[in-house]
Amino acid sequence: MVSQLGARHKPAYTLLTFYKFVDIPESELDQLAQEHLDYCRDIGLHGRVYLGTEGISSTVTGNQGQCWAYRAFLEKSEYFKDIPDIDAKATPVDGHQFSRLSVKIREEIVTMGEKVSQLEVEQYHKEIKIEEFKDIIDNKNDEYAILDMRNDYEYRLGHFKWAVPAGTDNFREVPQLLEKYKREFAGKKVIFYCTGGIRCEKASVIMNKAGMDELYSLQGGVVKYVNEFNDGNWLGNLYTFDGRVSTEVGDSQTHTTVGKCLYTDEPTDNCENCRYSPCNARLIAGEKEYKKHLGFCSKECYESARLDGFVKDTSWDRFDYKSTRTLADGITRIQAHLDRKLANIEWRYATSQKEEDIVEC
Repeated sequence: MVSQLGARHKPAYTLLTFYKFVDIPESELDQLAQEHLDYCRDIGLHGRVYLGTEGISSTVTGNQGQCWAYRAFLEKSEYFKDIPDIDAKATPVDGHQFSRLSVKIREEIVTMGEKVSQLEVEQYHKEIKIEEFKDIIDNKNDEYAILDMRNDYEYRLGHFKWAVPAGTDNFREVPQLLEKYKREFAGKKVIFYCTGGIRCEKASVIMNKAGMDELYSLQGGVVKYVNEFNDGNWLGNLYTFDGRVSTEVGDSQTHTTVGKCLYTDEPTDNCENCRYSPCNARLIAGEKEYKKHLGFCSKECYESARLDGFVKDTSWDRFDYKSTRTLADGITRIQAHLDRKLANIEWRYATSQKEEDIVEC
């Protein structure tokens, strides 16, 4: 779904998205996670918080008082004070963008198959400020290659001018592509960017450590840039890992649609999920076509739904799949409904368009 806030509209809630690479002893993680959960739940925050020996990654929503209290809580912590860019990446939103609060301990706060230490971040991480990045785009500086390190579906929905996709379905693939990047961008300075900066900061550490000395990450990621500049350098919508999903960037003067409908290739900024629950693929799809296909991304998902009935209920398809599945003849009823609605559909894709999950901050 597309989320757009009018110029005169003043949302009462804020989305905070941040991370910090800091060494946390494994023996302290359980206690820190419980304290974090108790405090954030008490003040009413919703969102996702990941803790690990690498540090913290958090995306939460709350009203002004709740967000102020959360910042104060972080500042009192030995590990979580002085969070970089927490205010610069704060975004006004309409209400909570998550249904609940979740605090989890993870092996890596962003998964690459390799941990980084605070010392390695300090030693190998190189970043470029958003003002410098703007100048590079404005002048199309050929000394630099701009590499979008997000997943391909995110790139297809929106990206910076002159940027090329990393060519990944999942961030875990990045280390295996190191040699490819070295060859492809030989002689150039490479700028990585991602939504909030965490993926690129970790990637820049690992790759600079491996010998790519001219590799930089964009400070604060896309969120910090578009919060500061409304200049048309971002094309399309921004995929966000919260209730907004597809967030409009710019205004009537600077916004450009680059997304193409999965079903028709027509321009669209709309982003949905496949309604076959085991798939749940992210779909760039026009709303009309999405509904026409009952929200299935492929013939495979349609046929699988006929067999097991695992279809997510929605207001615009008034059939109650969840309750019907429990009836003795439930699957037969679901099959009849799906066949009636989709009898004349020619499926563009034979198989599921699912891409692996990744959590961003």
